[in-house]
This record gives sequence, C-alpha cells and structure tokens, in this order.
Amino acid sequence: MDAVSIKGSHRQERHVLWQVLVINFFFFALEILMGFIAGSMGLVGDSLDMLADSIVYALSLFAVGGTVSRKKNIAKAAGYFQLALAVLGFAEVIRRFVGHGEPPDFHLMIIISLLALAGNSICLYLLQKSKSQEAHMQASMIFTSNDVIVNLGVIAAGVIVYLTGPIYLT
Repeated sequence: MDAVSIKGSHRQERHVLWQVLVINFFFFALEILMGFIAGSMGLVGDSLDMLADSIVYALSLFAVGGTVSRKKNIAKAAGYFQLALAVLGFAEVIRRFVGHGEPPDFHLMIIISLLALAGNSICLYLLQKSKSQEAHMQASMIFTSNDVIVNLGVIAAGVIVYLTGPIYLT
C-alpha cells in the first residue's frame, strides 16, 4: 500500500470508530437510565457493556496508524476490561437470583433491548463494511458481535420474566 491509501484507510477506520463510539455511548446512557427505572440488571449490565465498548472504541482510535504491537496491546486490554465487567455482572445476577431485588419491568427490558439490538446491529454492519483486518478493528467486531448476543439474551430474559412472574433471573 502506498502512503496515500494508508492515510485513507486510517481515515476510514477513525470515521467508523467514531460512529460506533457515539452509538454505543448513546445506548450506554439510555440503558443505564432505563435499567434503573425498570429494575433490570440485564439492562444495567448491557449498559455497562456499552460503556466498555465505548472505551474500547476510544482506545482503538489511539491504535489507528500505530504499531502492530500497540494494536495488539489495546485489543488485549479491551478483552481484560470486558472480562472484569462480566465478573461484576455475574456477581450481581447471583445476588439477585438468591432473592435480593425486585422483579424487573419486562416491558422496558424488551423495548430498550430491541433498540440496543438495532444499535449494535448498525455498529456491526459499519465495522464489517470497513473490511479492516487490523487487530483493534477485529477486536471491535468481536465485542460488537457479542453485544448482539447479549441483547438477544436480555430480550429472552424479559420474555422469561413475563412468562414466569417474579422469578429473579435478571
């Protein structure tokens, strides 16, 4: 690749990363607010994941144009950050499962999760469309793919709350 096409590639990566960062930060704010209103750990947990993704995308912006080592280190740090949030979220789910908490509002859970699913689907489309093979971009696609699965899980949890009543699964 020549210098001009490399600069264009970096510009495209930055543009995509800014788009997905803004989308994820918006959904972080929406889901954290609605999660607390709905009493849904699923929404709160997904909102924290959206925040983590926003941080990952911001870190990835620093990786654009950097060395391969820098890109891999940023991807690795993002993975550890995601793991830490997963452990905290799992601990909260266990706490609620043993009966410390109120059942969530399944209507809000499902509606907000459907919106977040749409947002994550758009992010995944944008990331895949970039066709970047860089480690930081590949990590971003993996995290976003996981988010789509998480959104489906929160929607399923909302349906379970609806069907079972006050069972503490979210």
